[in-house]
Amino acid sequence: MRKSLPILIFALLLSAACQVAPTPMPPDRATVSTPVAELPVNAAFQNATPTPVPQAIIDAADAEYLLLTNIYERVVPSVVNIDVTYTNTTTNTIGSASGSGMIYDDQGHIVTNAHLASDAESVLVTFHDGTVANAEVVGVDVYSDLAVIQVEVARERLAPVVFGNSDAVRVGERAIAIGNPFGLASSMSVGIVSGLGRQLPSAELIVGTTERFNNPSIIQVDTEINPGNSGGPLLNSNGQVIGVNTAIRTESGVFQGIGFAVPSATVLRVIPELIETGSVEYAWLGISSESVENGFSVAGLAEILDLPVTEGVLISTVSPDSPAANGGLRGGTREVLVRDRRICVGGDIIVAINGEYVRNMDELVAYLVANVRPGDTITLLIVRGGETFDVPLEMIARPETTVTPLCAE
Repeated sequence: MRKSLPILIFALLLSAACQVAPTPMPPDRATVSTPVAELPVNAAFQNATPTPVPQAIIDAADAEYLLLTNIYERVVPSVVNIDVTYTNTTTNTIGSASGSGMIYDDQGHIVTNAHLASDAESVLVTFHDGTVANAEVVGVDVYSDLAVIQVEVARERLAPVVFGNSDAVRVGERAIAIGNPFGLASSMSVGIVSGLGRQLPSAELIVGTTERFNNPSIIQVDTEINPGNSGGPLLNSNGQVIGVNTAIRTESGVFQGIGFAVPSATVLRVIPELIETGSVEYAWLGISSESVENGFSVAGLAEILDLPVTEGVLISTVSPDSPAANGGLRGGTREVLVRDRRICVGGDIIVAINGEYVRNMDELVAYLVANVRPGDTITLLIVRGGETFDVPLEMIARPETTVTPLCAE
């Protein structure tokens, strides 16, 4: 009320001024009135309803939505709803959960998240047309948070998704999710890729392990992903799968602007092995390095430590009986204090793997996960002091437990 008071006061004073000195009117005109029909009509009022804009402008404005509609209609038959039941070992009660999945091939294999399929006692799949089928869990990999289930249905009901190249994804590109958030079947949401190369401790979140093996190359999006979207596809503008929606960062349990998806490169590496053997083996190098966060990458330490390169992986420690140890790689020789944190320095620096340059540990791990299997031989390009040389290493399977030695052991 106080904001409108000066206006009201101004209006009253203006009215009072007009009453103090009224303009005299001749008696013969005081009672004369003009017919309403003769009053001038405001031109703007006459044209209050605009004519439609040209169709070409409408078509241009709707082009993006036409693209999204087309993608939805092409892909939604490949997206399913998954309902699982399991026994809660803590309370000894039957629990349930639901999420999404995508048809992988015409053999009935469906890709979803490990955190949905793990420990499932029964799995029910609902297709886009409402058809319901029982499914069996084929394989689960908690480290990538991926799982495969299989249904027995007619092939004509199976419309496999098309995978794109997640390695070619760039920040700012369109990111489209289709899934079943909160049980609302076949919902689409649209956003952009917000970040690349994130890591998630998927196994720790699912089974509570303390191992430091992270799920690499995770795609971060601002596309709305809510409970029930898990296991559904993340798509590019061509309608190709670039990731599997897997997690959100939230303090309330619902989407708050940050979602994560496992990249298609990881999916195409993990799923065939899950179908074939039911589990996945990862190659193990056997080194540790400082986290790239908070400026402890080689790029962030190069000037402080007078390193010979500005990109790569500075080895902190080498695990005993690992491929790295067997190949003669060296860890750090001493600890120094950098930005109030003690780090292990003096070790070898890995700058490339199989001819592919790596900027940090995240990129090295991502390459190993997507391209290397136990038994493969890799070649690392190593910088040691003023020397640069190749080191061939035969990889072994990642052990269930590892011991990280202390600096300079």
